[in-house]
Parts: sequence; structure tokens; C-alpha cells
Amino acid sequence: MNALRFSVAVLLLWLVAQSVSHFPARAAETVRVLPPLREQTNPRVLRIYSSLDADLAEPLIRAFHAANPAIGLEYSELQTQDIYARVLEETDRGEDTADIAFSSAMDLQVKLANDGYAQPLELSAAGAMPTWAQWRSTVFGVTFEPAVIIFNKTAFGGRPPPQTRSELADFLKNNEKELYGRVGTYDVERAGLGLFFLARDGEHNRSIWSLFNALGAAGVKLYSNSSAIVERVADGRFALGYNILGSYAAAWARHTADLGIVFPKDYTVVMTRTALVPRNAASPDLGAAFLDFLLSKQGQQLLAEKVGLPALHPEVKGENTASHMQEVYGARLRPVPVGPALVVYLDQVKRQRLIERWNEALRVQ
Repeated sequence: MNALRFSVAVLLLWLVAQSVSHFPARAAETVRVLPPLREQTNPRVLRIYSSLDADLAEPLIRAFHAANPAIGLEYSELQTQDIYARVLEETDRGEDTADIAFSSAMDLQVKLANDGYAQPLELSAAGAMPTWAQWRSTVFGVTFEPAVIIFNKTAFGGRPPPQTRSELADFLKNNEKELYGRVGTYDVERAGLGLFFLARDGEHNRSIWSLFNALGAAGVKLYSNSSAIVERVADGRFALGYNILGSYAAAWARHTADLGIVFPKDYTVVMTRTALVPRNAASPDLGAAFLDFLLSKQGQQLLAEKVGLPALHPEVKGENTASHMQEVYGARLRPVPVGPALVVYLDQVKRQRLIERWNEALRVQ
């Protein structure tokens, strides 16, 4: 037992030293450290950079840890921009970086891989996954998360909610006084996911700007995250939320009878959280093993049932899965392919033009 306590103490001190020496101060960070479950003289450590809330990720990391008792684990919860910046900067300095980067920013992950900051992998579980959800064996989709319209059922008083974007635009115009200041969506200048969904809207719908004009006229409120909007719609402060990440909305709806969710009938954009093993990973074999676990049927089942994120694996069944959504919603689902087309709006000029047009559309309020 003394030897085990000593090895755990050494591991913890080593992790602290690493975080102090390597990580520049940025946004607030949550770090979970799990020592090896089995006594080791020189324990190896799996280091994870992830945008998934550490509390939500607990079932995943505990399951992997239990199956690999000889290793330690360090889980760093970070913003998507910080994951991208750390992998980039640590690699450019010739330092070790995380063994796996797991992020909701599909575009930033693909840019890392496209710029040579990710390793190609051969993963046994990847063969069962959709081809659109992986790129050059470097970036792998893990979840199946639609962008939805949410509404407060009481606020609608039994009226059917809008089912398409044109219906939503008309509803906003016809009920402007009633809805003014009670509609929410992402602030595309502060929320990378908001800009991501805005770009997808532009690809699928040439008339989308009429909806954004209507949102502006309705005094739309802008937020940098999903939870702030979902909470306000759920408790009735807002009547509607647009382009909200469905996984968060579904989690609230399970405990809030007043929260309704619409998968738009004209098209429903679907994003996937992606994972990669950085080129300068200290232990790329551990990163690959964890990624293989995320893509496996066991890992996907845990995602769907314990974490609350929709499973992508086609053989995993249940309500919170891609297979179920595809059966129910069919062709309206438009998954965003993992690939270089995602990085278009990371170009500063194109990004700024899109944001300026967005601001101009909302300025009618």
C-alpha cells in the first residue's frame, strides 16, 4: 500500500508540474486526475483535451479507466478554441501535447488535421462508422447531434410550432409584439457553433436571410452557449430558440414537460463531435485506444445512455441514437461531412463577411 500511495503521489506531482510548465494561462479549466487502479512503478498517463463537460464525461473515463487499470488519466475540460490553440502551440514548440483531442468544433479539428497536426490511425471500431464522419483516418466523428428549434409549449397555448424556416419567419412576423425579446439564438461572433450553423444555413437555404431579418425584428437575444437559451425557453421567459444543439435540448426536455423540440422539416443540420490524436501526443497509443473505445459499441452505448449524447454507431439502438433519428426523420437530416470544406469560414475575410451580413440582417430590430 505504501508503494502504491507513493506512486500515486508522484503521479499527481508530475501532472501538476506538467500543467504549470506547459500550459499558458487561458480560460478557466477543469482537470480530473485518475491515478492507476493497479500499482505501477512508472505509471503511464492518458492525457485528454475535451470540450465535453467533465461531469458528463465521467461515465466514459471511468469505464475506460476500469478496463485499463495500469494507466493514469488526466482529463482537461477546455473551450474548443483553447483545445485548438494548445495542440497547435505545444506542437510548434516541439513539446508533448494531449494524447487525444475531443471537440465539438468540427472545423477546428479538421484544420488541425489538414495542417498536419494529427496522426493517421488504424482503428478497429472505425470501420462500422459512416464514411461521412471520418477524414483521411485522422479525424473521427463520435456523435450525431442535430440543430433544432425549441419552443415553450405553454407560450404556444396549443398552437402548432413552426415546422420549417419559412414557417418560423412568418410566425415571427405575424406575432412580433407578442414575441419581442422572447426569442434566442447563438451569438455568432462569440459562439463558434453559432457561426458553424449559420454557415450551414447559407449552404442549404438561399432565402435564409429573410428568417434572420425576422429574428432581428423580433428582438432576438444572443448567447454564447446552448444552455442559456434552453433554460429560458424551458421556464417560459422565452417562447422560442433557433438552431439549438439538440443534445442539450433533449436532456432538458426529459425533465421539463413544457419544452418542445422541432426537427425542421425543410432540413435539419446534424453535427458530430470529433476526436483526433495529435502529431506530438506523448502516448499516441493510449490516445488511439481511447478513441477506439469512443467509437466501439460499448463506448457508443455509454454515450447514449449515460452521457446523453446521441450515438453515431449504426448498430447501437435506442431513442438517443443516429439509427433511431434516421428511422423517424429520414431525409430531412443533413449530417455535415468531416472534411476540408469545413475550414472555409475559418478564413478571416470570409468569416468577417458572413458576420457582417448577419449583423446587418439583425439590425432591423
